[in-house]
Amino acid sequence: MYSTNVSPERSFELLMEQESRDAACIVNDMSDLVVVDLDSADKVELDTENGVSEVRPHILDINQALFQNDQSGAGEDSDDDDGKDDSGTDHFNSENSGTQLQRCERHEGGITNLPDTFQTSHLLFYERFKAYQDYMLGDSKPSEVKAFTADYLEKVLEPCDWLALWCTDVFDVLVEVRDLDLKDQKACVKLVLPLHCDTRGCELTEEAMNSLLEATQHKVPLKELQVVYDESGDFDQTALALEHLRFFYEHIWRQWDEEDEDDDFDYFVRCVEPRLRLHYDILEDRVPAGLVAEYKSLMEKCSQCFRQFSELRSGLSADSDSELDNVSMVEGLKLCDQLETFKRKLHIIENPLLRYVLAYKGNSRQQCVQSRGLRATGMKVVHVVTACCSTIQLQSLLSARLMPLCSSEDTEIQFHREPVSAVDACHQGDVVIVLPGIYCVSSSIFIPDSVTIEGFGFPDEVVIEKKNKGDSFVESTGADVRLSNIKFIQHDAIEGILCVREGTLNMENCVLQCETTGVIVQTSARLAMNMCDLYGSKGAGVEIYPGSVCSLVGNGIHHCKDGILIKDFANELDGMPSITMENNVIHNNEGYGVILVKPGSREQQGSEDPAGPMAKDQQQGDFPDAHFISTSSSAAPAAPAAPQPESVEATGTDGDTASNRKWQFGRQLSRNKEVTCSRAVQDLMEHQIFVSVQGNQFKRNGRGDFGTFFY
Repeated sequence: MYSTNVSPERSFELLMEQESRDAACIVNDMSDLVVVDLDSADKVELDTENGVSEVRPHILDINQALFQNDQSGAGEDSDDDDGKDDSGTDHFNSENSGTQLQRCERHEGGITNLPDTFQTSHLLFYERFKAYQDYMLGDSKPSEVKAFTADYLEKVLEPCDWLALWCTDVFDVLVEVRDLDLKDQKACVKLVLPLHCDTRGCELTEEAMNSLLEATQHKVPLKELQVVYDESGDFDQTALALEHLRFFYEHIWRQWDEEDEDDDFDYFVRCVEPRLRLHYDILEDRVPAGLVAEYKSLMEKCSQCFRQFSELRSGLSADSDSELDNVSMVEGLKLCDQLETFKRKLHIIENPLLRYVLAYKGNSRQQCVQSRGLRATGMKVVHVVTACCSTIQLQSLLSARLMPLCSSEDTEIQFHREPVSAVDACHQGDVVIVLPGIYCVSSSIFIPDSVTIEGFGFPDEVVIEKKNKGDSFVESTGADVRLSNIKFIQHDAIEGILCVREGTLNMENCVLQCETTGVIVQTSARLAMNMCDLYGSKGAGVEIYPGSVCSLVGNGIHHCKDGILIKDFANELDGMPSITMENNVIHNNEGYGVILVKPGSREQQGSEDPAGPMAKDQQQGDFPDAHFISTSSSAAPAAPAAPQPESVEATGTDGDTASNRKWQFGRQLSRNKEVTCSRAVQDLMEHQIFVSVQGNQFKRNGRGDFGTFFY
């Protein structure tokens, strides 16, 4: 904010004397007014009470340059916010002299004659987010993105007479920008002589570079320019604008975005924000390496499919009825359908809510761990894991476990200080015994063979803790793996605490303290989880994929996002999951106790029920503390004649099969109303995925005990 002792009338007289053509900034401080003219001089000096105030028009605040209407209505509140805006574009205040950006030195890799540039590639997420949302894209539709971008660049970029490096895969060369073609997002440039150039794998002369520029009519893409570092601060906004443009077309924009049939949506909300979040999630190691590889592979396939579709479409004639064109039309329809499939898969990965539920099926790093099979000598090994132990522990271990296991001559004992090396040394049939202690591991535990891993003591005494970042904690692919009496603590893992990718895992009396997802049972895998305690998952406690077999007996699953998530979206290769749930206590989860994910729409499902989908949540929420008990008629006592408000009972017979069983769930609205049937439980049970459901208790689950998620 500038102040002066001249009156407003005198200020306007000064403006007329200088014959300004365009007043770019008017700063009004209550009764005093200063008008700065961009075309009259490089700077305007006015006498003030404290001396001389200097205004540099080339580094005007971007808020004033772009959004004067917003600033003029802000009043005194705008003064309080000066310098506090966290936009990726609005870093500067016109009162600050000099650049606010860092220098990017180019001589670190060797000798070069090129000047340094601005360091703009390390912007934070919120800086880019605000730049795209507030300044560059706004609420534009996909078809309007280029027009909005051109308008943004016109307001921010210096129009001419600035130096930049033209950077390509083959060379970097110093050029001077003479003019801008914002419609095509190009700049008219000329070489700076003598030639300043770095090449990669070739030699370029001044004559060759001039020939190249003549072939392109001296126009180069703006996104290939990097502004030469300047301490004055006059070109900071130009450097930032080019960085936002370059990042947008490298990481956000897709070739097929502009051709989306559904063009009537906010491009920033639907595409820019989720893609930007995914990019920073990948940078910050919050996405599994396998999912990153899958996403990049899908991007390549989608790009290739779009190119083929575009070439085929451009070769078709609208008036031709030839057989060749008819064949091309059929191929085009196939490519179009394939393209839509790829786009849908990319959208699922870009959506943080659907990323792990629908898209991710494996970690590519795990594939390098192969089964070792039996040892060539036929020897079996008992691996003992301990950092140190007392004589009493050793005597107890010998009498209780080692003597029975090592009774034959073909068994030997090996000692290890931590469990990862013990599991890595295992072959089929080996046994790992972990003595009491806290074992901190830094890498994932892969179990590719049929082995037994057991804790020698209670789970709280035998603790395996993973602290550093990584894709997963424990992954099992062995044909018959057994885990027992161990507590697993997960920290900073991207994937779940335990994943059964193949084979069978039998887990008993274990404690799983999660941080992301809990236990994952992949397609074709089998899990038998008995008497375990699982809690703390930010996703589902147990994720069950199509085609898997899962038996949950006597477990506690609590304080997770959802208790059990069942994925019922089987394709032609996968069958539905087969699930046994008996005597589990599922309680205090933020979402549902059991949630089913399946294709379809809530509107379609709600149309089947006169009460609609909202009634499901209301019915489930009336008694959050209710126990939902499923019993067998041969094992349970007789049900009371009338159900009480705090309990609900559903009965079935052992002879019922999964194909014809109709599960009913009743509740009592009041003492004077009849018992009704919950549509949510019916939807779950009608999918024939439950082999046995009995004796389970559900308590205090935030959104209800059963729910369905349609996608």
